[in-house]
Amino acid sequence: MRDLEKPGRSPVMSKNGMASTSHSLATQCVIDILKAGGNAMDAAIAACAVQCVVEPGSTGIGGDCFAMYAPAGAGAISFNGSGRAPAAATREKLAQMGVTELTRTSPHSVIVPGAVDAWCQLNKDHGRMPLAELLAPAIDHARNGYPVTQRVHSDWTRNADHLRSNENLARIFLPGGKVPDCGTLHYQPGLADALQRIGEEGREGFYEGEIAQEMVDTLQGLGGLHTLQDFANARGDYTTPISTDYRGHTILECPPQGQGVIALLFMNMMAQAKVAPDLLSADRIHLELEVCRRAYAARGIYLGDVDHADVPMADLQSMEYASQLLADIDPARSTLPADALQLKPHKDTVYITVVDKDRNACSFINTLFWGWGGGITTPKHGIVLTNRGEGFVLEEGHPNCIAPGKRPLHTIIPAMVQKDGKVVMSFGVMGGEYQAMGHMQFLTRYFDYGLDIQEAQDAPRFMVDPFSGQVEIEAAVPDAVVDDLRRRGHVIERAKAPIGGSQAIAIDWNTGVLTGGSDPRKDGCALGY
Repeated sequence: MRDLEKPGRSPVMSKNGMASTSHSLATQCVIDILKAGGNAMDAAIAACAVQCVVEPGSTGIGGDCFAMYAPAGAGAISFNGSGRAPAAATREKLAQMGVTELTRTSPHSVIVPGAVDAWCQLNKDHGRMPLAELLAPAIDHARNGYPVTQRVHSDWTRNADHLRSNENLARIFLPGGKVPDCGTLHYQPGLADALQRIGEEGREGFYEGEIAQEMVDTLQGLGGLHTLQDFANARGDYTTPISTDYRGHTILECPPQGQGVIALLFMNMMAQAKVAPDLLSADRIHLELEVCRRAYAARGIYLGDVDHADVPMADLQSMEYASQLLADIDPARSTLPADALQLKPHKDTVYITVVDKDRNACSFINTLFWGWGGGITTPKHGIVLTNRGEGFVLEEGHPNCIAPGKRPLHTIIPAMVQKDGKVVMSFGVMGGEYQAMGHMQFLTRYFDYGLDIQEAQDAPRFMVDPFSGQVEIEAAVPDAVVDDLRRRGHVIERAKAPIGGSQAIAIDWNTGVLTGGSDPRKDGCALGY
C-alpha cells in the first residue's frame, strides 16, 4: 500500500465494470457504454473512437489496431488489425522511383489503415451495441468541440513543426497558425462526418466510396502507389495469443509481426535473473538495460510478418535462448550485443482496457505510429494517415523488407495475464519501442517487488534506445545511481518527456472486485462502477 501522505494515486476498485484509458473523456465514455448495456468490446471501441478525436497526435482512424479479448475472462483471442503495403509496393518498384529510404512524410510510408476494419469486425463478432451508437460520443466531441488537456497539449507543442509539414494537417491542427492553448476547445467537423458515415455504413463507408477515394487521391497526388482495390481488400485477422509462464502466471501476448514475442523474451530472461533487493539500485537498472539491449537486438534481426518471413518463434520463446542472452551480460560493464539492423522509432499510441460486469475483458490498442502519423492528411475529412510503413526496410532478404500486401513490424502489443485458465489482469503499455520493455518493467514491479497496480505504473522508467544505444532515464532515478551506471559504460541522458504510458485492470475471481490503475504520465484515469 502506498504512503497516503505522499502525492500519488490509489488504485481504483469496483465490483461491476471498469475502464482505464489515457484520457478522462474516453474513460467516462466506457462507463456510459457499459451502463447502457454494452460489453467490454463495445466500450473499448467507443473509447478508442473518442481518443481518435481528443488525442489526435496519438491515434486516429487512419491508423492501426490490435486487440485481445477474453469472453467471461477465459479463452482469450487476439486480433491483428494492422494494415498492409499496397499491392504495387515492391522493393524494385521503389528503387525505379529513386526511393532509397522510407521517410516519415513519404506516401510510401503509408500502409492501408487497418483500425476501422478491426473495429467493425470486432463489434460484429463480439459486441452488443450498433456501431453507430458506439461512435456517437466521438462524433459529438469532433463536431461540438473538446478541451485540449495538458499531456495532449504537450504532445501538440512538441510536434508543432511536423504539423506545418502538410497544408491540410496545419489547417486543422494549427488553427490561427498556432497550437491551441491548453483548456481551449478544438473542433474536427470533417472527422465527425467520416465517423458518422462509418457508423451508418460500416467498413464500406471507409474502405469504399467517397472516403476511400479521398485517401487514394491524396496519396496518389504525392506519388503513392495505393489504389482503391488496396483499400477494398483491407482485412484484419484473428490470431492465437502466444505465452510464457512467469511467477506462476501465464503472460499472453499477440503473435508477430508485433513485438509481443520480444516481451516474452524479456520475461524469460527476467525469470532466470536474480531479483535485486532495491528496484532503483544501479545493479537492478544495469540488468534491465542490458536485457533491453539484447531483446531489441533480437527483434531487429528476426522479427517480421510471419506470412512473408521465416520468424524463428520457437527459439525466440525458448528459455534456452533467454538463458544464452542473459549469460552474455557483464554485471559490471555495459556491453553491446550482436548488431541489429536499423528500424524506425516511434512514440505515440493509445491503450485501453475494459472489464465488464460479465467479466469479459478487452485489451485494446490503436496507433498512427509517429505523432500525427506522417502528416499526410485528407482535405475534406481530415483523416491523418499512418506512417507505419516507415518501419519497413529496403534490404533484400531481411524479414521486414517491404513487399506487396506485407505488414511492417509493429510495436503495439495489448496483453493479458492468466492464472488457472482465467484472466486475472488486462494491461498494456504505450510508448512505441518502449512497449516490450514496458511490459517487463510493469510486470516485474508488480510480481517481484510487490507494488500495487498503480504503483507499478508510477515507478520511474528507463530504457535503451535500440537505434543509438543511448539510455533514456526519468528524473526520479537518483543522480548517484545514474553516476554509477555511467561508470559501467552506459551513455545516459535524462528523459525529455515522460517515458510511455500504461493502463491495467486486475480481476479478483474470489471476491469479485476489479482493481485498476492508470499512468500519471497521461491525462487519463481508471474508473469503475
